[in-house]
Amino acid sequence: MYAEERQQAIAALVMSRGRASVAELAQTYDVTTETVRRDLAVLDKAGVVRRVHGGAVPARTLHLVESGVGERDTTRAAQKDAIAAAAVDFFPLTGASVLLDAGTTTARVAAQLPTDRELTLVTNSVPIAGHLATMPTVTLQLLGGRVRGLTQAAVGEQVLRVLETLRVDIAFIGTNALSVRHGLSTPDTEEAAVKRAMVQAANYVVVVADSSKVGEEDFVSFAPIDSVDTLITDSEISDADRARLTERGVEVVIA
Repeated sequence: MYAEERQQAIAALVMSRGRASVAELAQTYDVTTETVRRDLAVLDKAGVVRRVHGGAVPARTLHLVESGVGERDTTRAAQKDAIAAAAVDFFPLTGASVLLDAGTTTARVAAQLPTDRELTLVTNSVPIAGHLATMPTVTLQLLGGRVRGLTQAAVGEQVLRVLETLRVDIAFIGTNALSVRHGLSTPDTEEAAVKRAMVQAANYVVVVADSSKVGEEDFVSFAPIDSVDTLITDSEISDADRARLTERGVEVVIA
């Protein structure tokens, strides 16, 4: 099958199903995942589909599609575990304050939290708060608001009002997509507002995201790439993406 024929078939499949993953498309058309990503890039540029984390959706339905915690937790789990382990080196010393964003990668970061220092932890994630509440060395502040069932994250004006009053030493932020042009982005406007406030509240911003999110763009941008101090990702990030981020002053750490 020629590339153009395959791209037409991929577009038809995405339009009929509403979403297709890179792995699924690679298996269906017996090509590599890198070939699928190139095909999706062509279709995205043509405005036929829109690339999202792990796959593609029809361009017109981008803002409606978002995976839940359960689905995302099992996706690229090994890479997320490695990223979380690397994040341990960025935890500050005793007495520091830390913001932990909601997400499956940040939840793994919370699980790696050092127990040899006393820290103040702030989060809007119900699962992360449940874990941190059992740790005697942690002073926990759970941001309250409406909890989105899909992501188990508190959002809304109440969360934003508290974040506006805070200044923390470091924030660990998750993202659905990351690109030089569109910055950090996510499908939901309310989650984007909370993430934006978290970035603005931190003296140092660490983004934890596996490589499938790098070079991608989602519906709502919540922070420019220049606001990121460090990106912790996995070894599958392309040399080109890594170079572009480094040129913009982002430290790229490979887990």
